[in-house]
Amino acid sequence: MHPLFHPLFIDFCAYFNGNQDYFECHEVLEEYWKTIAPGKKEHPLVGYIQLATGLYHWRRGNLRGAHRIMRKAYKKFLSNQGHPFFDYIDFQQLCNDCLKSIDAIENNQPYKAIQIKLMNRDLIEKVNGKISSLPPLSHEFLLHKHMLRDRSDILTMREEKRNGRR
Repeated sequence: MHPLFHPLFIDFCAYFNGNQDYFECHEVLEEYWKTIAPGKKEHPLVGYIQLATGLYHWRRGNLRGAHRIMRKAYKKFLSNQGHPFFDYIDFQQLCNDCLKSIDAIENNQPYKAIQIKLMNRDLIEKVNGKISSLPPLSHEFLLHKHMLRDRSDILTMREEKRNGRR
């Protein structure tokens, strides 16, 4: 299976292109990255994670954070050009959109969503199928997801870890 057809990458693309749930983009792609390349910070998946994080910060008005992380994403993309994680992606458009976003952030422009252009029919169909099943999310929820999401599973896991150390 090509790495772009992994269910977590499909989920990433659906969240990114579908409802712009950049917080969830980060979550699913970080899980994939930790599975296939743990600790390898130069891996192209890190660039995608940084892109989603930068857009999340930009939408929230954190221009300084958005600018910093978007520049890192752009550099990560360039340093990984030709990697299989860009096989079915319009790499040129991805880089151009990243640069346009960086420029807009530098000029204090309002947030503008971008799309990752997919270049493979089967991949497009899988991503579109996932997009069609995404629940609608309010702008407020997407804007403040890191504060509004249900964290009970994370808190339970932390508590279990703490109890295990005693």
